[in-house]
This record gives sequence, C-alpha cells and structure tokens, in this order.
Amino acid sequence: MRGAQSELAESYYQVKPEPNDVQVTKFKIKPGKTLSARKWLAAFSPDGQLDIGKTLDRIHRGGVHPSIRGEVWEFLLGCYDPMSTFDERKQIRQQRRAQYVKWKKECSRMFPVIGSGNYITEPVTTKDGQLIRDPSVFLGTNPDTNAKGTEMVTGNDPLDMKVTQWMLTLPQIGLDVKRTDRNLVFYEKQENLSKLWDILSVYAWIDIDVGYCQGMSDLCSPMIILLEDEADAFWCFERLMRRLRGNFRSTETSVGVVTQLSNLATVTQVIDPKLHQHFETLGGGDYLFAIRMLMVLFRREFSFCDSLYLWEMMWALEYDPDLFFQYEELELNMEKSEGSEGSKGKPKSTRRCGRFERENMKIKSSSEPLPISVFLVASVLKDNSSVLQHKAHGLDDVVQILNDMTGNLDAKKACLGAMKLHKKYLKKAKKTP
Repeated sequence: MRGAQSELAESYYQVKPEPNDVQVTKFKIKPGKTLSARKWLAAFSPDGQLDIGKTLDRIHRGGVHPSIRGEVWEFLLGCYDPMSTFDERKQIRQQRRAQYVKWKKECSRMFPVIGSGNYITEPVTTKDGQLIRDPSVFLGTNPDTNAKGTEMVTGNDPLDMKVTQWMLTLPQIGLDVKRTDRNLVFYEKQENLSKLWDILSVYAWIDIDVGYCQGMSDLCSPMIILLEDEADAFWCFERLMRRLRGNFRSTETSVGVVTQLSNLATVTQVIDPKLHQHFETLGGGDYLFAIRMLMVLFRREFSFCDSLYLWEMMWALEYDPDLFFQYEELELNMEKSEGSEGSKGKPKSTRRCGRFERENMKIKSSSEPLPISVFLVASVLKDNSSVLQHKAHGLDDVVQILNDMTGNLDAKKACLGAMKLHKKYLKKAKKTP
C-alpha cells in the first residue's frame, strides 16, 4: 500500500514530451479511496455477481484505478448487468464480439481499407455515388502499401444512397482521428489510429440516424486505450452513444444538442438568474458557447487523465441498475429479465443507484430527468459567475473566459457542485405549479 501512495496516474497514459499545451493532471491514486484492483475483485460474489452499491460508493470517493478502468466502465455504461454471473457475461461478450466481427466484415467488403491497418483522409466517392478508384486515396495514410486486395466489390454502378453517405463520412473520420489525443504516445502507433478509425467507421454504418459527427472520436478514444479487444471497445463506445446520440442527431433545421443547451439555460435561469440575464443581454441566450462541453463531456477542458476521472464520477453518480435491461431490448432473454433483481419493472433498490439517480427518484415526474452533464456545465458557469458578469462584454469574451479555464478545473469539485445545483434546482422545481 505504501508503494501505491507514490503511484502517478499519468504513468498509465504516457504523454509526448512537449511542454506546450500539456495540461497538469489533478487526479491522484489514493489508497483507501480509489477503487483498487483488490477492492474490485472483492466486490464480486463467487459466481460473479457485483456489489454495485459498494462499488459506486468507492468510485464516488476516489475514482477508479487505471489498471481496472476498462472493465469497471463496462458496468458503469450498462454493458453488463451487475447481477449477472461470470458465465453469463462470458457468453454475452462472445456474442458481441462475433456481432462486431460480422459488421466489420460487412464494412470491409464495401471498402477494404477497413481492417487493413490503414485509414483514409481523402474523398473516396462523389456525392452521386461514383467511386474514386485511385489506390493511394483508398489507402490514405500509407500510399506505399500494396493495393492488392483493395478493389471494391460493388462494381461500376453508382452506390446506393446509404453506402454513398457512409463513404462520404470515412475521410472526415480519418481527419478527426489524426487530430484526436495527438499528445498521447499511444497514438504514435499506426495500428491504434486505424483501430479508432475502424470502430468509428463501423459505428457510422450501423447507426443510420446519426452516422458519424465531429466529436465522436474524442468520446471513442479512451475506449480503445482502456480495452485491448477492439470489439469490447466498440461496445463500450456504443453504450456511451446510447446516452449521447441525441446530442448528435440533427435535422435540416436543428442539432440535437440544442435541447440540452435549452435545458442548461433553464437551469441557469433558476440557480443564477443574474448570470442568465447577462447572457441574454450579450445575445448568448442560446448558450452555444457551452456546446463543446456538452458534446464531448469536457474532454477539452481537462487533461486526458482527469477527463476519464470526471466521466467515471458522472456515470457512477447517475448510475441506474436498469441500464443493462434498457439497452438490451430484444436481445434480452425476457424470462431471465423478469426473474432478476435488476430487471426493469421491479422497484429499484436505491442502494444500487448512483446518488444523482437517487435524487431523481424522489421526484415524481413523467418527463425525462436532465443528465448530470447539464448541471456540471451549470456549476462551472456559476463558479465563474462574477468574472463572466464583470469581464464578459461580448460573446467572444465569454468564450475566452471559458477557454482560460482549460486545465484549471477540478473534476471532483465540479461533480460536487453539480450535485448541489441539482438538489437546489429540484427544490425550486417542486414549488413550480
């Protein structure tokens, strides 16, 4: 235990030796507080059922040790039911890996660069579905690679609309992959860049409504760093997108995140009406200046290590034991669902819920509860209320003040602030007829 006191969290995520733009990490591995590998293993029963209540309490106190972060996140994101056994999870994992391989092969048949260890950054098709057949374009970042085996199987006819739209996103994914977490040593390896591109490309193919949008690479990147198996990383990302895909869904007239920005405006108006009025006066009542924080969950405002700590704190606070069953839909064995303690339809045990979820359970409302991310942003704005009201004379000033906070925020303090604002907001909402 004494040796663990001097352990640095940053050592698990090596950063390139470039002092500029490197944010200082505040997350510390604290023996007795941080969920350790020993405490994690001790939280399972002999057949594999997880004491999720005890686990959540430990995460609330000090986050998750980097060595077990990937497997803990699989539970926090609803990949597995904590009441499942080792054997049941093994079966689910095998099924999901097989499904990912199937989808990836389907994508590879349409565009063989997927799974080749390469990725592209240049257009591969015209908007009307005519393929560009230059192998150097198809192979993108490694044009010297032998192009043998990369011929399309779709023939010379124009591609159908779905395939065309998907292929139009592939170079954009590649450009974003090149820019994602470039300060990490992990991405010096071509294979890791291509793995990130493969996962995002497959996801763009299966999620017809949303496809791929800028910002998703920031959300997916930690998954492939934490989970060695590509399929496991994909499913962790897919579960995260179940929570966030509404932010990325767009129409000809609006983007999904506008709903959360509107919620943020409502919360701020309740807990800090003067600040809200100031934003209105500046023409920022739409809160577009906060869009990045909501879209990528503060990835840019915190160091890589601190952003992971923030995410697991958020997910632990708003953990819902029904999450797995809500996500499984038709794949779930309904007979088992009805007999499980965590099954949808039975009263939830508050002990197995995160603290944020417990507060929401106290409010009898038919409307969907607001996510903790909205209160996190509101908390950051409130903490900087005085500066924003006195020094922001335009929206550019608001953006600059928020940008200056980068690297100076504390994840645990932000979560505590969000919880306080949440309680305050719910109390005031109760009084509203």
